[in-house]
Amino acid sequence: MRTFGVEEELLIVDPESGEPLPLAERVLAVAGRPRDMEREFKLEQVEIQTEPSLTQPELLGQLYRARTSVDRAARQVGARIAALATSPLSAASHLSPGPRFAAMAEDFRITSQEQLTCGLHVHVAVESDAEGVAVLDRIREWLPVLVALSANSPFWHGSNTGYASFRTQAWNRWPTSGPQELFGTPEQYHGLVADMVQTGSILDEGMIYFDARLSRHHPTVEVRVADVPLRAADSALLAVLVRGLVETAAREAAEGRPPLGTPAALLRLAAWRASRSGLNGGLVHPVKQVPVPAHDAVGDLLAHVAEVLRESGELPSATRAVEQLMARGTGEREQREAAVGGEALAAVVAAAVEATQSHDGGWDPSA
Repeated sequence: MRTFGVEEELLIVDPESGEPLPLAERVLAVAGRPRDMEREFKLEQVEIQTEPSLTQPELLGQLYRARTSVDRAARQVGARIAALATSPLSAASHLSPGPRFAAMAEDFRITSQEQLTCGLHVHVAVESDAEGVAVLDRIREWLPVLVALSANSPFWHGSNTGYASFRTQAWNRWPTSGPQELFGTPEQYHGLVADMVQTGSILDEGMIYFDARLSRHHPTVEVRVADVPLRAADSALLAVLVRGLVETAAREAAEGRPPLGTPAALLRLAAWRASRSGLNGGLVHPVKQVPVPAHDAVGDLLAHVAEVLRESGELPSATRAVEQLMARGTGEREQREAAVGGEALAAVVAAAVEATQSHDGGWDPSA
């Protein structure tokens, strides 16, 4: 099996008020700046990372340990950690130190000022840039379904947005974000990236925020569309589904099957619909590009990767985990259920703090 790993961006919050706290440097110092933790764009967030893994239990165990470790460090400075893709409460955010972040803040102004969002990035190993680009061209239609499965950001600046994943809307203000047209070859991919940097509208290649991209630092494809899930088990489930998509796409390319080639404009609409509705209504079908119930779109995603998951022994447990996620809802539903009236957003954060440390979520690796 291909190795895979994840990065989770997490909020640092006040355990009483629920407001984000700019304590990343102190949290990391207390934690001893381990390899699996890094600072992020804003001081109110921290990133945890897993090492490349072969199995879901191995990946999930790393997530449990990293979430526990960073929360333990946060407690020592009077804070807690919450896996929320946006802050339910309105609060000023503070830029992490460094000339690159300062340049981004100067150039992008309100987009930078309001950019306090937390995503889940999934890395899956590929053999070469050629295989990676072939994968990117063949997974793009399925990525909006991952947005729906991870939706965990219904509140923004103290308001109920009406969206399941408002992080998707906030994030897509960056000029390089979102779905792209087919790349075709590694030369065309890298040529496009170079041309985008050459425009001077972005600082460097690090600001290539495609929905899925070739990693600059690892021999992986990096899928970046998901909200950080409230529960670690859901992050691990999404990683399994992404690995299934990558392996399925690589096999299709090796067999000479062409990509679907859906126009990026349609994929952007599909992503908007997933962001708006989550699992609560209809989604755009990844292949047919027509509205279907969310359950049908998710079921077809699972069917699309079923052969790969069956070979790896993950299909029964992944199917059960998807069914349980569909039944209980994503973090978006849990946040809404925790909110009792317009003044109770602190309760939403408090519930999220506890769920962030939860060791449940529906995955039974022995099933």
